[in-house]
Amino acid sequence: MAETLFDMSATGRPRILILGGTTEARQLAERLAADRRYDAAISLAGRTADPRPQPLPTRVGGFGGAEGLAVFLKRESISLLVDATHPFAARISHNAAAAAAASGTPLFALRRPAWDAQPGDRWTRVASVAEAVSALGAAPRRVFLAIGRQEAFHFEKAPQHSYVVRSVDPVTPPLNLPDAKAILAHGPFAEADELELLGEQAIDVIVAKNSGGTATYGKIAAARRLGLQVVMVERHEPADVPTVCDCDEALERIHQWLSPVKDRGV
Repeated sequence: MAETLFDMSATGRPRILILGGTTEARQLAERLAADRRYDAAISLAGRTADPRPQPLPTRVGGFGGAEGLAVFLKRESISLLVDATHPFAARISHNAAAAAAASGTPLFALRRPAWDAQPGDRWTRVASVAEAVSALGAAPRRVFLAIGRQEAFHFEKAPQHSYVVRSVDPVTPPLNLPDAKAILAHGPFAEADELELLGEQAIDVIVAKNSGGTATYGKIAAARRLGLQVVMVERHEPADVPTVCDCDEALERIHQWLSPVKDRGV
Protein backbone atom coordinates (compact mmCIF):
# COMPACT_ATOMS: atom_id res chain seq x y z
CA MET A 1 0.00 0.00 0.00
CA ALA A 2 1.23 3.48 -0.83
CA GLU A 3 1.90 5.93 1.99
CA THR A 4 -1.25 7.80 1.07
CA LEU A 5 -4.41 6.87 -0.81
CA PHE A 6 -4.70 10.32 -2.26
CA ASP A 7 -3.33 12.09 -5.31
CA MET A 8 -0.34 14.07 -4.08
CA SER A 9 -0.56 16.28 -7.17
CA ALA A 10 -4.15 17.28 -6.39
CA THR A 11 -3.10 20.31 -4.34
CA GLY A 12 -6.03 22.22 -2.91
CA ARG A 13 -8.68 19.65 -3.81
CA PRO A 14 -10.82 18.58 -0.82
CA ARG A 15 -10.13 15.01 0.28
CA ILE A 16 -13.09 12.69 0.79
CA LEU A 17 -12.82 9.30 2.48
CA ILE A 18 -15.68 6.86 1.92
CA LEU A 19 -16.12 4.00 4.35
CA GLY A 20 -17.58 1.51 1.91
CA GLY A 21 -18.77 -2.02 1.34
CA THR A 22 -22.25 -1.34 -0.05
CA THR A 23 -23.78 -0.79 -3.47
CA GLU A 24 -24.42 2.82 -2.49
CA ALA A 25 -20.75 3.31 -1.59
CA ARG A 26 -19.68 1.99 -4.98
CA GLN A 27 -22.17 4.23 -6.78
CA LEU A 28 -20.85 7.26 -4.93
CA ALA A 29 -17.26 6.22 -5.64
CA GLU A 30 -18.03 5.97 -9.35
CA ARG A 31 -19.50 9.47 -9.39
CA LEU A 32 -16.61 10.98 -7.41
CA ALA A 33 -14.01 9.23 -9.56
CA ALA A 34 -15.29 11.28 -12.50
CA ASP A 35 -15.45 14.57 -10.57
CA ARG A 36 -12.15 16.48 -10.68
CA ARG A 37 -13.25 18.92 -7.98
CA TYR A 38 -12.50 16.36 -5.27
CA ASP A 39 -9.76 13.90 -4.34
CA ALA A 40 -11.55 10.80 -3.07
CA ALA A 41 -10.67 7.32 -1.80
CA ILE A 42 -12.57 4.39 -0.34
CA SER A 43 -11.89 2.11 2.63
CA LEU A 44 -13.23 -1.45 2.96
CA ALA A 45 -13.36 -3.39 6.20
CA GLY A 46 -12.11 -6.56 4.51
CA ARG A 47 -14.92 -8.84 5.69
CA THR A 48 -15.59 -10.14 2.17
CA ALA A 49 -12.96 -12.56 0.95
CA ASP A 50 -12.96 -11.34 -2.65
CA PRO A 51 -14.31 -7.77 -2.85
CA ARG A 52 -15.06 -6.24 -6.22
CA PRO A 53 -12.50 -3.75 -7.56
CA GLN A 54 -13.40 -0.18 -6.70
CA PRO A 55 -13.30 2.89 -8.99
CA LEU A 56 -11.24 4.87 -6.45
CA PRO A 57 -7.94 4.25 -4.63
CA THR A 58 -8.80 1.61 -2.04
CA ARG A 59 -7.70 0.73 1.46
CA VAL A 60 -8.64 -2.66 2.95
CA GLY A 61 -8.64 -3.40 6.69
CA GLY A 62 -9.38 -1.71 9.98
CA PHE A 63 -7.88 1.50 11.36
CA GLY A 64 -7.47 0.38 14.95
CA GLY A 65 -10.78 1.61 16.29
CA ALA A 66 -12.03 5.16 16.60
CA GLU A 67 -8.66 6.44 17.82
CA GLY A 68 -6.79 4.97 14.85
CA LEU A 69 -9.34 6.36 12.40
CA ALA A 70 -9.08 9.81 14.01
CA VAL A 71 -5.30 9.72 13.56
CA PHE A 72 -5.72 8.74 9.90
CA LEU A 73 -8.23 11.54 9.26
CA LYS A 74 -5.87 14.14 10.71
CA ARG A 75 -2.73 12.75 9.05
CA GLU A 76 -4.35 12.59 5.63
CA SER A 77 -6.09 15.98 6.02
CA ILE A 78 -9.48 14.52 5.22
CA SER A 79 -12.02 17.23 4.44
CA LEU A 80 -15.09 14.98 4.68
CA LEU A 81 -15.84 11.46 5.90
CA VAL A 82 -18.74 9.53 4.37
CA ASP A 83 -20.02 6.48 6.25
CA ALA A 84 -21.49 4.29 3.50
CA THR A 85 -21.00 1.01 5.32
CA HIS A 86 -23.65 -1.68 5.73
CA PRO A 87 -26.59 -0.60 7.90
CA PHE A 88 -25.58 -3.31 10.38
CA ALA A 89 -21.90 -2.40 10.59
CA ALA A 90 -22.75 -0.73 13.89
CA ARG A 91 -19.26 -0.81 15.38
CA ILE A 92 -17.70 0.82 12.33
CA SER A 93 -20.41 3.50 12.25
CA HIS A 94 -19.96 4.31 15.93
CA ASN A 95 -16.18 4.46 15.47
CA ALA A 96 -16.65 6.76 12.50
CA ALA A 97 -18.81 9.12 14.55
CA ALA A 98 -16.33 9.14 17.42
CA ALA A 99 -13.32 9.64 15.11
CA ALA A 100 -15.02 12.47 13.23
CA ALA A 101 -15.80 14.24 16.49
CA ALA A 102 -12.28 13.74 17.86
CA SER A 103 -10.58 14.97 14.68
CA GLY A 104 -13.04 17.72 13.80
CA THR A 105 -13.84 16.07 10.47
CA PRO A 106 -17.31 16.64 8.97
CA LEU A 107 -19.25 13.39 8.63
CA PHE A 108 -22.48 12.20 7.12
CA ALA A 109 -23.92 8.74 6.49
CA LEU A 110 -25.17 7.37 3.18
CA ARG A 111 -27.73 4.82 4.27
CA ARG A 112 -30.54 3.24 2.30
CA PRO A 113 -33.88 3.45 4.14
CA ALA A 114 -35.03 0.50 6.21
CA TRP A 115 -37.90 -1.67 5.02
CA ASP A 116 -41.39 -0.99 6.35
CA ALA A 117 -43.84 -3.78 7.11
CA GLN A 118 -46.58 -4.09 4.48
CA PRO A 119 -50.09 -5.53 4.76
CA GLY A 120 -49.75 -9.30 4.92
CA ASP A 121 -46.25 -9.29 6.47
CA ARG A 122 -45.81 -11.41 9.59
CA TRP A 123 -42.85 -9.72 11.23
CA THR A 124 -41.51 -10.36 14.69
CA ARG A 125 -39.22 -7.41 15.40
CA VAL A 126 -36.14 -8.00 17.54
CA ALA A 127 -33.25 -5.78 18.59
CA SER A 128 -30.39 -8.23 17.96
CA VAL A 129 -29.47 -11.54 16.39
CA ALA A 130 -29.26 -13.05 19.88
CA GLU A 131 -32.91 -12.07 20.44
CA ALA A 132 -33.78 -13.62 17.08
CA VAL A 133 -32.63 -17.01 18.39
CA SER A 134 -35.12 -16.84 21.25
CA ALA A 135 -37.88 -15.60 18.93
CA LEU A 136 -37.73 -18.89 17.01
CA GLY A 137 -39.23 -20.68 20.02
CA ALA A 138 -38.62 -24.13 21.44
CA ALA A 139 -40.44 -26.28 18.86
CA PRO A 140 -38.27 -27.49 15.95
CA ARG A 141 -38.62 -25.37 12.81
CA ARG A 142 -37.08 -25.10 9.34
CA VAL A 143 -35.21 -21.78 9.41
CA PHE A 144 -33.78 -19.72 6.56
CA LEU A 145 -30.91 -17.63 7.93
CA ALA A 146 -30.25 -14.59 5.75
CA ILE A 147 -28.12 -12.54 8.14
CA GLY A 148 -24.64 -13.00 6.68
CA ARG A 149 -21.94 -15.09 8.28
CA GLN A 150 -20.60 -12.93 11.10
CA GLU A 151 -23.34 -13.66 13.65
CA ALA A 152 -24.62 -17.04 12.52
CA PHE A 153 -22.87 -18.71 15.48
CA HIS A 154 -25.62 -17.42 17.80
CA PHE A 155 -27.95 -20.09 16.45
CA GLU A 156 -25.80 -22.87 17.86
CA LYS A 157 -27.80 -22.17 21.03
CA ALA A 158 -30.92 -23.52 19.29
CA PRO A 159 -29.84 -26.88 17.79
CA GLN A 160 -33.40 -28.22 17.73
CA HIS A 161 -34.06 -26.30 14.51
CA SER A 162 -32.84 -27.16 11.03
CA TYR A 163 -31.18 -24.33 9.13
CA VAL A 164 -30.51 -23.16 5.61
CA VAL A 165 -27.76 -20.53 5.86
CA ARG A 166 -27.12 -18.22 2.92
CA SER A 167 -24.01 -16.04 2.85
CA VAL A 168 -21.53 -14.58 0.38
CA ASP A 169 -18.56 -16.36 2.01
CA PRO A 170 -18.53 -19.58 4.06
CA VAL A 171 -19.32 -19.40 7.76
CA THR A 172 -16.05 -20.03 9.58
CA PRO A 173 -15.69 -22.04 11.65
CA PRO A 174 -18.57 -24.17 10.37
CA LEU A 175 -21.65 -24.08 12.56
CA ASN A 176 -21.80 -26.72 15.26
CA LEU A 177 -25.36 -27.75 14.45
CA PRO A 178 -26.83 -31.17 13.61
CA ASP A 179 -28.75 -29.89 10.58
CA ALA A 180 -27.37 -26.85 8.79
CA LYS A 181 -27.16 -26.46 5.01
CA ALA A 182 -24.95 -23.75 3.53
CA ILE A 183 -25.77 -21.80 0.38
CA LEU A 184 -23.13 -19.45 -1.00
CA ALA A 185 -24.65 -16.72 -3.14
CA HIS A 186 -24.37 -13.02 -3.88
CA GLY A 187 -27.44 -10.87 -4.51
CA PRO A 188 -29.49 -9.39 -5.94
CA PHE A 189 -32.14 -12.07 -5.36
CA ALA A 190 -35.39 -11.88 -7.36
CA GLU A 191 -38.70 -12.55 -5.67
CA ALA A 192 -39.53 -15.44 -8.03
CA ASP A 193 -36.22 -17.15 -7.24
CA GLU A 194 -36.77 -16.66 -3.51
CA LEU A 195 -40.24 -18.19 -3.77
CA GLU A 196 -38.74 -21.23 -5.45
CA LEU A 197 -35.94 -21.53 -2.87
CA LEU A 198 -38.22 -21.19 0.14
CA GLY A 199 -40.57 -23.81 -1.29
CA GLU A 200 -37.82 -26.28 -2.23
CA GLN A 201 -36.25 -26.00 1.22
CA ALA A 202 -39.60 -26.25 3.04
CA ILE A 203 -38.83 -23.08 5.02
CA ASP A 204 -41.36 -21.97 7.63
CA VAL A 205 -39.53 -18.99 9.18
CA ILE A 206 -36.96 -16.49 7.93
CA VAL A 207 -34.43 -14.61 10.04
CA ALA A 208 -33.34 -11.40 8.31
CA LYS A 209 -31.73 -8.06 9.06
CA ASN A 210 -33.59 -4.91 8.11
CA SER A 211 -30.90 -3.79 5.70
CA GLY A 212 -33.25 -2.00 3.27
CA GLY A 213 -32.79 -1.61 -0.45
CA THR A 214 -33.96 -3.81 -3.30
CA ALA A 215 -31.16 -6.36 -3.71
CA THR A 216 -32.30 -8.65 -0.89
CA TYR A 217 -35.94 -7.64 -0.56
CA GLY A 218 -37.08 -10.60 -2.66
CA LYS A 219 -37.15 -12.92 0.35
CA ILE A 220 -39.35 -10.47 2.28
CA ALA A 221 -41.84 -10.20 -0.58
CA ALA A 222 -41.75 -13.98 -1.04
CA ALA A 223 -42.40 -14.55 2.68
CA ARG A 224 -45.44 -12.25 2.43
CA ARG A 225 -46.86 -14.25 -0.47
CA LEU A 226 -46.26 -17.54 1.35
CA GLY A 227 -47.54 -16.30 4.70
CA LEU A 228 -44.23 -17.05 6.43
CA GLN A 229 -43.05 -15.48 9.67
CA VAL A 230 -40.04 -13.19 9.39
CA VAL A 231 -37.94 -12.55 12.48
CA MET A 232 -36.67 -9.07 11.62
CA VAL A 233 -33.54 -7.74 13.31
CA GLU A 234 -33.79 -3.95 13.46
CA ARG A 235 -30.93 -1.45 13.06
CA HIS A 236 -28.99 0.48 15.67
CA GLU A 237 -27.27 3.53 14.19
CA PRO A 238 -25.63 6.63 15.73
CA ALA A 239 -28.51 9.05 16.31
CA ASP A 240 -26.55 12.27 15.86
CA VAL A 241 -25.04 11.65 12.40
CA PRO A 242 -26.67 13.46 9.43
CA THR A 243 -27.96 10.89 6.96
CA VAL A 244 -28.85 10.88 3.26
CA CYS A 245 -30.66 8.10 1.45
CA ASP A 246 -29.10 7.92 -2.01
CA CYS A 247 -26.15 8.92 -4.14
CA ASP A 248 -27.76 12.08 -5.54
CA GLU A 249 -28.43 13.38 -2.03
CA ALA A 250 -24.87 12.50 -1.04
CA LEU A 251 -23.40 14.46 -3.94
CA GLU A 252 -25.58 17.45 -3.13
CA ARG A 253 -24.39 17.37 0.48
CA ILE A 254 -20.76 17.09 -0.64
CA HIS A 255 -21.15 20.02 -3.01
CA GLN A 256 -22.78 22.14 -0.28
CA TRP A 257 -20.03 21.41 2.22
CA LEU A 258 -16.93 21.39 0.07
CA SER A 259 -17.50 23.62 -2.93
CA PRO A 260 -15.85 27.07 -2.93
CA VAL A 261 -17.88 29.93 -1.50
CA LYS A 262 -18.31 31.45 -4.98
CA ASP A 263 -20.01 28.24 -6.20
CA ARG A 264 -22.62 28.59 -3.47
CA GLY A 265 -23.52 32.10 -4.54
CA VAL A 266 -22.38 33.68 -1.28
